[in-house]
Amino acid sequence: MRIALYQPEIAGNVGAVLRTAACLGASVDLIEPMGFAWDDKRVARAAMDYIDHVVVNRHADWTTFERRAAGRVVLLTTKGATPLHDLTFAADDILLFGQEGAGVPPEVHARADARVVIPMKPPLRSLNLAVSAAIVLAEALRQTGGWPMPA
Repeated sequence: MRIALYQPEIAGNVGAVLRTAACLGASVDLIEPMGFAWDDKRVARAAMDYIDHVVVNRHADWTTFERRAAGRVVLLTTKGATPLHDLTFAADDILLFGQEGAGVPPEVHARADARVVIPMKPPLRSLNLAVSAAIVLAEALRQTGGWPMPA
């Protein structure tokens, strides 16, 4: 299972996603450009010492990521047609999240194999990126039997 972040803007969100991915055994793809320097102290602060326990793949742009992507691209979007609980996940899915402020451009939206929305109480429409990634990863791991085994 992989989490892909499309041009993330907030270092703290990336750090929190890295920590979640480390704890749950997922890898993370960062699709550049990012809205902060990779060595930003806010990434390290949020990820803490967990950053050494997650595989991070950086991609120069969407085209580079797309050429290397193996597995179904599941886009999480407020414009999703499929509620999270109705999608059947596969172990090699790539869970794609857009920019915090803008989501993904139309060509990336069109490329996704599935477009999923996290249902929530109206009139609210979105959660924090790191919270969304944790919710979706947890559901995907539950469905695929991918939860790590405790020591």
